[in-house]
Parts: sequence; C-alpha cells; structure tokens
Amino acid sequence: MRLSANIGFLFADRPLIERIHAAAACGFAAIEMHWPYDVPPEPVRQAIAAHGLAMLGVNTPRGGSADFGLGAVPGREAEFQSGFDLALDYARTIGAAAIHCMAGKGDPADRAAAESVFVDNLRIAADKAQGTGITLLIEPINHRDAPGYVLSHSAQAAAIIERIGRLNIKLMFDCYHLQITEGDLTRRLEALLPIIGHVQIAAVPSRAEPDEGEIDYAHILKHLDRLGYDGWVGAEYKPRGLTETGLGWRERLGVGSRQ
Repeated sequence: MRLSANIGFLFADRPLIERIHAAAACGFAAIEMHWPYDVPPEPVRQAIAAHGLAMLGVNTPRGGSADFGLGAVPGREAEFQSGFDLALDYARTIGAAAIHCMAGKGDPADRAAAESVFVDNLRIAADKAQGTGITLLIEPINHRDAPGYVLSHSAQAAAIIERIGRLNIKLMFDCYHLQITEGDLTRRLEALLPIIGHVQIAAVPSRAEPDEGEIDYAHILKHLDRLGYDGWVGAEYKPRGLTETGLGWRERLGVGSRQ
C-alpha cells in the first residue's frame, strides 16, 4: 500500500516548501496539498523534484472567507471556472495528478439546482483538463465538519459522475468523512472501486492519526489490497502533536515508508 502525506494538515507548523522537505525526510514517497496558491508554483515544483516525490493533488480555491468551494454555488459559475483555471495551471506546473473540485455550501432545499450547477461546471472543467493527464476528483464531506456542504454522500457523488459522462472525473473516497456520514466502509469500497480515484484516511471521530478511534484501518488497508486498488492512500489527518512524533502508526498498521 502506497502512502502519501497531505501537507495541508501534516507538518503544518512550518512553511509549505519546508513541509515538502519534511515529508520526504520522513519517508513519504508522495504528497498532496489543499490550497498552495500563496506560494509560486516553480519553487514548489523544484522542491518536489529534488526528492523525487509523486505530486498527487490540490484543491480548487475555497472562494471567499465564508465559502468552502464554489463548484455547486448558483450564480458563481464564472468564479469557479476562474479558480479552476488557476488550479489547473498550478497543477500542471508542479506535476500534480489530480484536482479536487470543491462543491461548496448551499441550502438543502435547493440541492437539485446546486447539483445541476455542479454537473455543468464539472463538464466544462473536465473538458479543460482533457489531455493533461490530470484527473478531477469530487469528495463527499460530512455535515458535522462542513454544515451545508452540497456533496455529502457517496451515492450522490456516483450519480453526479454518471451524469457528467467524462472519464477524467473520479471519486475521492475519504474514509473519515464517509464513516461519519454513512459507515459500512468495506462494502462501499467494493461497490465504488471502479470510480475511486483516491483514498484518504484519518481517525474517527478525532481526525487524528489513524491508529485510534472506530475505524480498523489495518482491515481497510488490507481490504483495499485484496480489491486490487493500485492508487495512493492519503494521510489526511490532524496530528495529535508534532507530525514526526506520531508517525509510528504506519508500522502499527503494517505500512512502511518510502514505498
């Protein structure tokens, strides 16, 4: 099983470039990010290349301070596309494999309209990314952490992907969010495997290192292996203390570093 470090949360006590160096020093062979846009892409690319890391993905911009993405927000389609263009250019420069297209928040009563906007926005974005080798990801996010987030269930995400009808859009299967919202992760992984583009892990309910809480990640990782999942598993958790001091979970779950 191949692990990546999400440096949006890991090594967060230091600047972005130093996080890249720290992830490599701790044995991770891949990294992923949230919103790196305050840092010019070229030094990020150089730091990634210096360690031979795989660069997995970035998020589309959040929008304003009260936003959590814009992909499914009616009336803000132009802002989403502008943000996606920024993410696409950045991702291409640093060699990222994917862009997480964030849906944003909305009134549950207007979900149908929000989903239609999301589908239209994603079709346009997918066509822009065609031929770049970059995959678009959509991620169900639980309403405890992000109240009102438009995309919260795996079946909803699968239906949106089917409506879009593009091969370069996949599901981000975040075990933390889906355990809180739905549970039954073993069977959901089996059913959704054909459309899964990336998997992420963190403890539930704490979102700390994945060696505590209600999810047996030793089972989940072995199950992914049995299913033939050949992608990366992103460590997207909030460390209990310094990131370096908590990395023993990898050995406890039977997953070594630098794979």
